[in-house]
Formats: sequence, C-alpha cells, structure tokens
Amino acid sequence: MTSKNTICLWYDGTALDAAKFYAETFPDSAVGAVHRAPGDYPSGKQGDVLTVEFTVMGIPCLGLNGGPAFKHNEAFSFQVATDDQAETDRLWNAIVDNGGQESACGWCKDKWGLSWQITPRALTAAITDPDRAAAKRAFEAMMEMGKIDIAAIEAARRG
Repeated sequence: MTSKNTICLWYDGTALDAAKFYAETFPDSAVGAVHRAPGDYPSGKQGDVLTVEFTVMGIPCLGLNGGPAFKHNEAFSFQVATDDQAETDRLWNAIVDNGGQESACGWCKDKWGLSWQITPRALTAAITDPDRAAAKRAFEAMMEMGKIDIAAIEAARRG
C-alpha cells in the first residue's frame, strides 16, 4: 500500500544507488519497488530507472531520476537522533566516508548532496537544559564542532 505522504527526492540518474546506500546504512530502511521508464524522457531513455520506492528510518521516500536540473540543498535535511557516540560516529562516518562532506554543528552531506543532521540525544538535552547557562555552554561548544562529540558537550554543560 502506498503511503498518503511520501518524500520525493530528485537525483541525476543515481536514485537506486542512493536508496541502496540508505538501506545499508540506516536502521528500519529498505529499498522497495524500482520502476523503469516506459518511454524516453528528458533525462533518460526507455528502460532506465525512473523512480525507486524506499524507506529511510521508516519514512517513505521516492527517488526520482529527474536529471541535473535540481540539486539538493540544506533547506531539506534528515535529522537522525543518535543514542550514543558509537552510533553518532558510525552514521556520520558512513555518510562522509562514502563521498560525503563534513559541515558544522552535526550536519553533513552525502555524495548525492542530501543533508543530514546526525544529532545525539545528549546534545538536544544539553541545549534545552532548563539551566540556561548550562544550555548556552553546550550550545557554544556545539557551534565549534563538525561531528558532535558527546563527551565535550556534556563537559561544557557541566561547566
């Protein structure tokens, strides 16, 4: 059964590769149906992969091989709440080491240009701490990081 609401992500001929990577990297992720073009279209030929149904952490997505006209940007990202440093490192490294790019404050991009926020739950707890001075210290520490270092966030929170 098709979900009533599906995120459609635009790719330049690499939707199946991206879907396979996400399925291998993130829990509760899978590649579903692969649909081939019934005829030629502006960025492909009959028989090329046109769309790929997949899920990323339970979220239904559709990869559309629409060509090079539109690129991903930071206006859309997946935010992944991680439970510990090992999970944070595993996901961050999987994205960055597979042709991705590091950014700031827990953000990175995969090799297809899709943005990811690898966000430890400890960071969220720290920057929402009712002790606003502790929250500020944790926030300022985060602002200096690429991949989030949970021990450093907790140390900053404690002061």
